[in-house]
Amino acid sequence: MKRRRPTVKFTVATTAMMWLTTAIAATALWPIYESGAFLLMLGVTTVVASALAITGAVFRFPAHLVALSGVLAYVVLGVPLAVPGEARYGVLPALPGLADLGFGTIAGWKQLLTITLPVGSYESLLVPAFVLVLGTVLVGLSVALRTRVPERAVIAPVILFITGILLGSTTAFVPVASALALTATLLLWLIFFRWYRRRTTSRRYGGAGDAGEASTRVSEDAIFVGARSVLAAALIIAIAAGGAVAATAFVPPAGDREVLRSAIVQPFDPRDYPSPLSGFRRYHQETNVDATMLTVDGLPEGARIRIATLDTYDGVVYSVGAEGRNSDSGSFTLLPSRFDRSSLDGTRVSVDVSVDGYSGLWLPTVGALESIRFTGQGASGLRGSFYFNDNSRSAAVLGELGAGDGYRLSSVLPVEPTPEALTRVTPGASQLPALPVLPEELTVALDRYSGQIQGLGARLSAAMTGIRAEGYISHGVADDEPTSRSGHSADRIAELFSGQQMIGDEEQYAVAAALMAREIGFPARVVVGFAPADAVPDGTTVVTGADISAWIEVDTAEYGWVTIDPTPPKREIPERAPEEPTQVARPQSPVQPPALDRDVPEDQLAPETAQDEGDTADPLLALVLLVLQVSAWTLLGIAILLSPFLAIMGAKLRRRHLRRSALSPLDRISGGWHEFADAVVDHGYAPPGGATRAEYAETVGGVEPLLLAAAADRAVFGPSDPSATEAKQVWRSVEVLRHSLDRGLTRRQRLRARISLRSLGGKRTT
Repeated sequence: MKRRRPTVKFTVATTAMMWLTTAIAATALWPIYESGAFLLMLGVTTVVASALAITGAVFRFPAHLVALSGVLAYVVLGVPLAVPGEARYGVLPALPGLADLGFGTIAGWKQLLTITLPVGSYESLLVPAFVLVLGTVLVGLSVALRTRVPERAVIAPVILFITGILLGSTTAFVPVASALALTATLLLWLIFFRWYRRRTTSRRYGGAGDAGEASTRVSEDAIFVGARSVLAAALIIAIAAGGAVAATAFVPPAGDREVLRSAIVQPFDPRDYPSPLSGFRRYHQETNVDATMLTVDGLPEGARIRIATLDTYDGVVYSVGAEGRNSDSGSFTLLPSRFDRSSLDGTRVSVDVSVDGYSGLWLPTVGALESIRFTGQGASGLRGSFYFNDNSRSAAVLGELGAGDGYRLSSVLPVEPTPEALTRVTPGASQLPALPVLPEELTVALDRYSGQIQGLGARLSAAMTGIRAEGYISHGVADDEPTSRSGHSADRIAELFSGQQMIGDEEQYAVAAALMAREIGFPARVVVGFAPADAVPDGTTVVTGADISAWIEVDTAEYGWVTIDPTPPKREIPERAPEEPTQVARPQSPVQPPALDRDVPEDQLAPETAQDEGDTADPLLALVLLVLQVSAWTLLGIAILLSPFLAIMGAKLRRRHLRRSALSPLDRISGGWHEFADAVVDHGYAPPGGATRAEYAETVGGVEPLLLAAAADRAVFGPSDPSATEAKQVWRSVEVLRHSLDRGLTRRQRLRARISLRSLGGKRTT
């Protein structure tokens, strides 16, 4: 059944509440976009949808006509607001834009789950937010203005808020503040609906007296109800806030939350491709060593060009890790916009890269990437297939780079600690996959380098110094170079330290240094890239195959990931071995299986560094734990939502107990009458102000209320004090009458009586 045409005041107030709740609910979408385009879309869409809903309510248009107007707004406004890059003159929808609008409506939801956040106004990814906001405001405001149960309108912003959370990042944006603000605002809105309905009813059935008296009585009643509603709102909000604070005290919020993107398999898996470190020696082959790989403009002096970051070692190859297995390097997502590096201390640079002889999946970058812009004929294809991992700062393009491609990088070169400061660092808390059993030769060398040194940072620095001091460089490619076997398996690392001379190149030294750092207790990873010796900051730097290099990054509590180059300086390799070579017993099996974690001394572990247990979790157990976790959080959320109503019911139970257990029979009888009177008020009866008990009973009707009123009057005004037996009889009558008030009521009406606030601050006879 439809309501009559809404009044101007009701329309204005309801629209204001709709806008406020929509704005609060939209905070869940902000981490997804974080752009001015999103704010513009939110504001314009909210206003237009409100205008459509108000017009439909005022002129009583049928629901299907209002829905049709919403579809028209979707077509007209969708392109300029949600696909602004395809709008002519910024306002007119073009045909390609309409196609993107339709595609974004269907597929944009999944794209949001497989892309790095925030997305800004990238392609058509604003379309899901546009559809959500348009539907929320149009449907919600129409329900509030057109139906007999306007309270249902609060469902719309709740759906918007929950959807934003599910589509958003694993890190919440002011989660407690936004959820509490939305809850409080929705409760105020519900109370406003209740107050307005009572006010309208009072005016419609204000009484049969003269107009002036009726008007005064209606006004006073409206003021009274309004004041009580405000107090009730304050009480409910306080209880909800207290419940939220208590919940966070007993269940501390986790750093990350489970959302839809947590369960989506990313479309790019680095395990499907060979490790970049495996092809290290090919750059030193005769055809590649002097060939131009990249041409870089604006490369700062001393800057390194990262190809890929590797943090997973199985005793055979160092590779990019796998997502979800304690690896920071394995999770790649589309990068649509830019990263916020405002909190990163360092030098900001802009670098132009032209690809020449270099080719492959991995895209070379410099520093901590802020943004990238592709140039050349294949720019659009590269942009759509560009994936990035912010933890490892590695980039990849599925279409692979080739000659003629180009791009501009905006990056930050982080501040690196001095060698002296490096001796005082402590391990960071990054999690890395477990290592296999390390070669004995490496652990013996590590003990020789740093065994007598105190302090983890000092041991790390001493180990790197030892490698540089004893090592010699040979790629084993040229005829005049000493033999140097390629690869970085456990037996190759054992050979590096067991020979009469330590001979290898950056491939072996970087792996050895990373393993030593892990053995000391630092999270460490290997980086493959180019290290041009003669960078030209104000000009063009030509990067050749000879510039290929490998180094390590160590996670520290003080500086984050720190770059360390363990490569020995290039110097002449002696033709004969030292007179007293270090003799180390070779293990029977050079390669040990990576089955179990090593027992690392407790004093070598970072206080917050978690070691991977190496065992793959049982999928069934993981599913059960996930279901239990979701169920627990769901029950907690339900408990928080129900806490105001449970508090009201608890307050009434406590009040009833105090009345029934009063010390004197007179107080128990008086309390029994008050219990009945409060039940009458909670069930919707409206006795006149200052009414006697008999008049109160007549409001309800029937003989039993009159008998109870007479018993209460006799106990209060009688010549003698009542007995305990009389008090028990009064309370038995009260219980019977309380149940009789529920007869003929629906379950919903009975529930409303249980949680009514009228008796907690309303009318009562004496």
